Amino acid sequence: MRIILGVGAGIAAYKACELLRLLTESGHDIRVVPTPDSLRFVGEATWAALSGQPAGPSAWDEVHEVRHVRLGQQADLIIVAPATANLLARAAAGMSADLLTAILLTARCPVIFAPAMHTEMWEHPATQANVAILRGRGGLVLEPAVGRLTGADSGSGRLSEPAELFAVALRVLARGTAGLAADLAGRRVVVSAGGTREELDPVRFLGNWSSGRQGYALARAAAARGAEVTLVAANTELDDPAGARVVRVTSALQLREAVLAAAAGADAAVMAAAVADYRPAVRSDGKIKKTATAPEPIRLVENPDILRELVTTRPRPGQVIVGFGAETADVLAAGQAKLAAKGCDLLVVNQVGNGKAFGTSDNEAVVLAADGSQTRVPRGPKEALADVVWDLVAALLK
Repeated sequence: MRIILGVGAGIAAYKACELLRLLTESGHDIRVVPTPDSLRFVGEATWAALSGQPAGPSAWDEVHEVRHVRLGQQADLIIVAPATANLLARAAAGMSADLLTAILLTARCPVIFAPAMHTEMWEHPATQANVAILRGRGGLVLEPAVGRLTGADSGSGRLSEPAELFAVALRVLARGTAGLAADLAGRRVVVSAGGTREELDPVRFLGNWSSGRQGYALARAAAARGAEVTLVAANTELDDPAGARVVRVTSALQLREAVLAAAAGADAAVMAAAVADYRPAVRSDGKIKKTATAPEPIRLVENPDILRELVTTRPRPGQVIVGFGAETADVLAAGQAKLAAKGCDLLVVNQVGNGKAFGTSDNEAVVLAADGSQTRVPRGPKEALADVVWDLVAALLK
């Protein structure tokens, strides 16, 4: 695939070097197009050496080839990282003062903007208006990450990690021409991921083996399709998916509170987290010590059924609710019974344990629908299952 990596004039330009490495090592043909001022941060020679291609910012080079038109017409994907406030403004206004902005006007392929700027600049009404314009034209403007910015400042506006931007690029490329139509654009979705932990004392907890990988794949895929994503993550050790707002929780009660708050304004909710059915009735303030006598039995109480609560309270008309069912035996029968009991629109049921699903990079499942239909997803990357789930959700939202 022919990919153009546009680089804006921000300090985060150095992180685009790692993104370039990931793109080239995956076998794609990459052309780096920096803005003139971005070369103050990373020089032209660096881009040329890493990509193996010329990396001049001027539209006046190779004029006989009409380079700005040729590159835009031939590209399969354009990803702009970092996309500064200035660059977003020029792209929204249709300006073509340099090679990159001229290419953006001639491109007929998916375009991903990865913003990076200080929080005040990102939240400014002018920037938000420009983002809305670009999204309205079909551009995929990711939400920036939250974290350390230039200097001592922290907040929203950090460039997403290169590996996560690379993953979004792969999802857009995998969708081919469908990537031009961000079918979840303007939609708000909430995804839960990971496994909850129910504390016995300050040291020990009841938990499960869920890594959160499937939920993160769902969040990443939704962002790549234009959705505004809130990811409620329980005890994961993964980088934040590019374009998603991440809310971190520990217990089932915390997850319930965060999911219900996010779902109030969501078009779809996908409950991929492994939520504990029970929690200890009493949490010890101190570490439970080993004694000569047999330990007291741990009394458990039932946790709220968050999926069922979402279905029964369904805060928005037409909201699509998706559940997950992890089973060790009689997977299909157990899934059908759970779908009937929960009343959700879709239920993704899969077999777990003994090296399957939990902690792995692949998955296989059957997606059961309330209308009785079944969609089987063969074993493959968790991103593939995520795409199938969002295909079905998008169809229901229509």
